[in-house]
Amino acid sequence: MTCRFMTSLHLRRKKAMSNAAKVTVVIPNYNGLKFMEPCFKALNMQICRDFEILVVDNGSTDGSIEWLKEHKVPSIFLDTNTGFSGAVNVGIKASKTPYVILLNNDTEPDCHYIGEMIKAIERSPKIFSVSSKMIQLYDHSKMDDAGDMYTLMGWAFQRGVGRPSSGYNHVCRVFSACAGAAIYRREVFETIGYFDEMHFAYLEDIDVGYRARIYGYDNIYCPTAIVYHVGSGTSGSRYNPFKVRLAARNNIYLNYKNMPLPQLVLNCVPLGLGILVKYGFFKKIGFGKDYIDGLKEGFKTARLCKKVKYDKKHLKNYISIEWGLCTGTVLYIREFLARQAAKL
Repeated sequence: MTCRFMTSLHLRRKKAMSNAAKVTVVIPNYNGLKFMEPCFKALNMQICRDFEILVVDNGSTDGSIEWLKEHKVPSIFLDTNTGFSGAVNVGIKASKTPYVILLNNDTEPDCHYIGEMIKAIERSPKIFSVSSKMIQLYDHSKMDDAGDMYTLMGWAFQRGVGRPSSGYNHVCRVFSACAGAAIYRREVFETIGYFDEMHFAYLEDIDVGYRARIYGYDNIYCPTAIVYHVGSGTSGSRYNPFKVRLAARNNIYLNYKNMPLPQLVLNCVPLGLGILVKYGFFKKIGFGKDYIDGLKEGFKTARLCKKVKYDKKHLKNYISIEWGLCTGTVLYIREFLARQAAKL
């Protein structure tokens, strides 16, 4: 059955590539063999065929490489694990299509997914990225992500996470697209830069979305592009020492890189408060030291990041971003209270 399915995928993919494909689906993989078949089966069922597939393997050791070769899936094999950022950058640079979809291996897109993503990004040349409606794979009644948001406290969060999936049915602007299942306008990366490989993983999508907004591009949410997501498919859990340390470090990078000095000064109090609250939370669940280690590394190495050069012609964009941080803070509080109320 597996062989028949992959043969069908290969033939349909070749048919799609014979026409001028609009989008390359870039799938970063690291030891994700168990997710391969359901993800590719879902891609094989896409009604829109204007796409190519490219897997970038990060030095897997679980049989993924052999599986990809056996089934003739177009792939690039890296010798070492370069992280999410390194892998997707390789895929984006290797693609030749106007758009790229970044798709986690632990996802199963709805059959209309690719067509809806293409329609959404083609609405305006000012759209850099489109975030999909990500629903929890094992509980379709709950949302996983409806676009990522950012707050004055320096907290990134998944809009809608844990909330009923029957909601979130309207197109809207978001702070950034969740790179686990998003489409991007490829040429814009040449202007704003690619995913920051210093991040390795975590918050790299907020960072690139932030840069796009500085340059005046929009990131939007498309409710008709549905994808089902396992979540933490590679890292294995919601919180672990590796994830906590990297997220803390990358949070420092994110603010240092993208906020000009006046904005950092303006937001220093809420950013400091955000660090204190997060430390208290992680200390309570046993990851306090990992969080502090990440902060220390972030402050120590932030100067190595490529800081976005301030340009006064982007002033109105910075003002818009600051307003977005304010509205993101209000939304975070509102959704947090709604989740707590649902537990009562």
